Amino acid sequence: MDERPETELISIPATPRGVSTPEIQTPSGQRSPRPPSKEAKSSAWTPTSFISPRFLSPIGTPMKRVLINMKGYLEEMGHLTKLNPQDAWLPITESRNGNAHYAAFHNLNAGVGFQALVLPVAFSFLGWSWGTLSLTIAYFWQLYTLWILVQLHEAVPGKRYNRYVELAQAAFGERLGVWLALFPTVYLSAGTATALILIGGETMKLFFQIVCGPLCSSNPLTTVEWYLVFTSLCIVLSQLPNLNSIAGLSLVGAVTAITYATMVWVLSVSQPRPPTISYEPLPLPSFSASLFAALNALGIIAFAFRGHNLVLEIQATMPSTFKHPAHVPMWKGAKVAYFFIAMCVFPVAIGGFWAYGNLMPSGGILNALYAFHSHDIPRGLLAMSFLLVVFNCLSSFQIYSMPVFDSFEAGYTSRTNRPCSIWVRSGFRVFYGFISFFIGVALPFLSSLAGLLGGLTLPVTFAYPCFMWVLIKKPTKYSFNWYFNWILGWLGIAFSLAFSIGGIWSMVNSGLKLKFFKPPS
Repeated sequence: MDERPETELISIPATPRGVSTPEIQTPSGQRSPRPPSKEAKSSAWTPTSFISPRFLSPIGTPMKRVLINMKGYLEEMGHLTKLNPQDAWLPITESRNGNAHYAAFHNLNAGVGFQALVLPVAFSFLGWSWGTLSLTIAYFWQLYTLWILVQLHEAVPGKRYNRYVELAQAAFGERLGVWLALFPTVYLSAGTATALILIGGETMKLFFQIVCGPLCSSNPLTTVEWYLVFTSLCIVLSQLPNLNSIAGLSLVGAVTAITYATMVWVLSVSQPRPPTISYEPLPLPSFSASLFAALNALGIIAFAFRGHNLVLEIQATMPSTFKHPAHVPMWKGAKVAYFFIAMCVFPVAIGGFWAYGNLMPSGGILNALYAFHSHDIPRGLLAMSFLLVVFNCLSSFQIYSMPVFDSFEAGYTSRTNRPCSIWVRSGFRVFYGFISFFIGVALPFLSSLAGLLGGLTLPVTFAYPCFMWVLIKKPTKYSFNWYFNWILGWLGIAFSLAFSIGGIWSMVNSGLKLKFFKPPS
């Protein structure tokens, strides 16, 4: 990776002998590590540690007042650092005025979406007990790894890990960190954006059919043309410059996701249940078929909890000082967001399975609602549910694409040593939007691989953060903390392999391909 130029922002003259040079926060919020010393290993140093009562005791009152005022200033401002000017040019770190509200909006927009609608499909293969237990364990497991990522954002004094790959490099090494983290994070960003184009385009087509009815059926747009319409809307919205500037869109995405998720499970449980409903796991011809189907179902549950690849990026938009570290508002916002995520995924999974049992179609609860109750639901309610899905997909596209925009601009600024002009930035985003469109057209089944993709990207959420905690924080060897994180990490890797195999086997042998948002009959 190219090394970014660094210029020292502020330096202070003489510091007491034996005390390492303090640091201060730069306008962009970036911190750079200072060389470790033997004394720093034995005791944690802060910029004001040398301004103590013992240090002040031999000094006269006027000088004491000056030093006390300087102590307050340093505590407020943070610490000295070396400024990385490139961070002020990139979309993720360009703006550092984020807060707990923005963190809640972004985490909620990234963490809940269309993938929650297929959770009842997993229950149809696992049954009540194993389905509820698996969903509960996955929720608290990913909440723990989220807390780990929030804490590791500033684990090294004077350094902020603003991107998931940067933290992986710090934990696993420069080369291995890229190999381990780059593919799953790129897929979670670019692959999810492509899937959103497919789902958003299909949903727009169905919304148009419902609203317009038979009056507009003479020369309707094809599905690919609706993909193009949706992609064009995404490109227009993507011209917002940085991650903080899309906080309003994230709020829209969060509200729409909560609304349509609540709508589908409330409508499902309020309707009469099918007479042939059963809550036993779907019978399959052999034990191996049942095993691999269960693994695929667990992969669907794992895929429902996404967004960890964006946690460090969201936290990077916040200012951070010693007195007001960024992890405090970030964790506040994340707790609120994941409370609402729980209020979405658990009712959808449990309520959907209660309403349809193992009659649940492979497309999820929305397809089941249309298949069993399409004639009982008012046309306006159907149209509103589709419109909410479209708004949610448009909003989610922006936050999942931001790391890709950041990578494009990082490459450009590293080579030219100047920020992207508005035309270059727009060109990158138009190019990315249409590349995602062409991939979606070439691979229209991409949005149907929930189980497989849940397995492939599972380490980002469930495994890597545990390894990073051990390698960076270095808990006491053979302590509970040490064993707990190593076991969780290796369990995550094992589950990733098993769920991926289950997803591949289920697609090849059982035809368990998920098709979202089929038209109602």
